[in-house]
Amino acid sequence: MTLVRWEPFRNVATLQERINRMFDEAFNKARDLDENAMGAWRPSVDIFENDHAIILEAELPGVTREDIDVEVENNVLTLKGERKEVREVEEERYYRKERIIGRFHRAFTLPVDVNLDQIKASFQNGVLRLEVPKPEEKKPRKIAIAVEG
Repeated sequence: MTLVRWEPFRNVATLQERINRMFDEAFNKARDLDENAMGAWRPSVDIFENDHAIILEAELPGVTREDIDVEVENNVLTLKGERKEVREVEEERYYRKERIIGRFHRAFTLPVDVNLDQIKASFQNGVLRLEVPKPEEKKPRKIAIAVEG
């Protein structure tokens, strides 16, 4: 029989994380609703990595490539743009109008050693994909010692 040491506070950190996540989700949804009421919107963004790069994918339906700006300054990648209204229907003929138009702005901090010249961007089917190459690991530099005779 294996004895397991009892640790009464082992799950407290997990509980605290769950409570924090619950409050974050509640307040973020409320903030998004307030922003949406004023015409602002925040596109959904996924950030993940593979062996060679950090990848950012942003959903930008109804936005043209010309209406998107991507900038990097001081290791902060900024995604800005605007979804414009296309008037195909007269305002009084709408039963319901839920799609939000207007400007958006998102900013993400990048790892310190990113080579900005190698960032790749593509835009297809309303999804902006940015590939930020990971920096190569810094290897120790070997210093040759000259032998004086």
